[in-house]
Order: sequence, then C-alpha cells, then structure tokens
Amino acid sequence: MVKSEQSFSFTVSSEHQGMRLDMFLVHHLPNFSRSALYKLIRDGFVPVNGRGCKAGYRVRRGEEVNVLVPPQAPSALVPEKVDFPILHEDESILVLAKPPGMVVHPAAGHHSGTLVHGLLYHCDTLPGIEEERPGIVHRLDKDTSGIMLVAKKDNSLRKLTEDFRDRKIKKTYHAILLRCPREEKGRVVAEIGRHPVNRKKMAVVKNNGRYAATNWHIKEQFDNGMCFVEIGLETGRTHQIRVHMASLGCPVAGDPLYGGRVPEIFGLPVSRQLLHSSTISFIHPDTGKTLMFTAPLWPDIQGVLNLLRGRQAPGNQGA
Repeated sequence: MVKSEQSFSFTVSSEHQGMRLDMFLVHHLPNFSRSALYKLIRDGFVPVNGRGCKAGYRVRRGEEVNVLVPPQAPSALVPEKVDFPILHEDESILVLAKPPGMVVHPAAGHHSGTLVHGLLYHCDTLPGIEEERPGIVHRLDKDTSGIMLVAKKDNSLRKLTEDFRDRKIKKTYHAILLRCPREEKGRVVAEIGRHPVNRKKMAVVKNNGRYAATNWHIKEQFDNGMCFVEIGLETGRTHQIRVHMASLGCPVAGDPLYGGRVPEIFGLPVSRQLLHSSTISFIHPDTGKTLMFTAPLWPDIQGVLNLLRGRQAPGNQGA
C-alpha cells in the first residue's frame, strides 16, 4: 500500500527493446502487482518520452519511461472485528480457516462483515485495497469452509497470484456427496461457463467455457447412498467442484443450487453445502520453501460424518 507519492524513471536498454510497456514495468517494479501497474498505465501515470501510451505499447531503446505512483486514496472499507482461526502468520503471508457462511469480499448484498473487513482489522494494511480485495489471492464460496492463503505484502500478492495462475499451488478438498460415483476414483475434464438460463449458476458447457479438471477419490461409502470423498483441483474455476460432481449425478450434499438438497428422511442436520478446503501446499514468496497447511473438517461436516458412520452396517465402511 502506497501512503505517499513515489516516482521512478527507467531508460529502455537494447535488452528490453520491443517489450510491452506493462511487462517492462513488471520487470523493473517487481514489488507492484500487475493489476496495480496496469491501472497506472491506464490512468496516464506512465508517460514514455513524455507522452501517454497503452499497456501494449512496445518500448524502444533509449526511451525514458517515467512512473508516478500517487498516494493511496483512503479506502471505503472499514475494518471490522471478524473471527476466523489463524493457522500461520508471518510478515508476508497469513493462512486461515474460513468459517462457512462468511463472504470473502464485499459484493452486492454483502457490504460488511466479510473476511476482507476482518483481515483489515487484523492486519491494518494489505495490498490490493484499491480493488476492495486486499490480500485476497484466491476465494472460497460463502458456504464452503476451510483453508485460505492471504498475502500481506505487494510482492507476496504478485508472486502467489502468479503461482495460482501457473497451477503451482496445490489444494485438496473433502466433501460429502448426496450420491456415490460408480467408480472408486476418477477425473472429470469438462469446460465450465455461465449457465445459459440461471445466471447465478455455472454449468458444464461445450462452447465458450473455460478448461477445468477435477480429480476425486471415494474415502467412505454409506448405507443411504451418500459418500465421503477427497477432491483435488487441477484448475480453479468458479463453483468447479460443485459443477463437476453434479455433472456426474453426484452433487455435493446440502447444495440446492446444483441438486444436492438432502431428503428430510435422512435425518441429517445439513444447513449448507458439505464442502471443505482441507489442505494447501505452496512456495513461500520470500523464503522459497514449500509449505503445507491443513484445516481440520469444520464441526458440522464432522458431525454429519459421525452420524453416517454410526448408522453404518458392520463391514460396510471404506471404498
């Protein structure tokens, strides 16, 4: 977060001749996020030889690139005390367990009490506040619980965002499904895009979707046809697990949007989608060391599992 005005000046060398202006800045100002640099170019704060240029402009040897970073405008976000378990924290990152029912960042209908408001209360300042998503590297749906990674510095935000984009960060989920897949394990590869009718939903689409791949492995099967699964994501699309498992006819239990409503006859206390982000493995942006953290199953999911296991016929656990 920039509290006072900063300025930088660079002369384009023969080595960088022909480079896009935005990539030239990424190379010379590694502590700024790409989105922040793009915004500076767009708003006219990056003149080349005294004239404004677009992000795609190809710089030429000998040109002077000046960068003016204006002081950060006060954020409209007001820090609030919001409780969430912290699993790890250092100068660069924070790893937490998001409770179910908590929205990650402000959106329509959710202007307070979000995770972002709580993060600002805890950390005071975070990178990316101009986009009202300070520190947010990735998201979880409102009713999905579990582990999240937060960046506390501009450099951390940039590196971790790039690692997510390049699929270097690995996440494992656990879920209870309303119905059990036919096979013990499998992989779903199907493009995901906005549902053609219900714009609140995503769907498996044949055209204009985004590549998505999900791996699943049944850990336990239950007498009522439900099962407990471990899920690995190769990509990170909106609602990916919920959409892919529903496409198999095996929606996440408690997810009415994708057909996972649990019948009352089952007698299970389900009030949200039973999906939990369990583990995350990533390279620390400062030390370069690989770290892994685990968030235990949220109590409501564990409680449903205990009930399902207690009703299980002898000799019918596991897959």
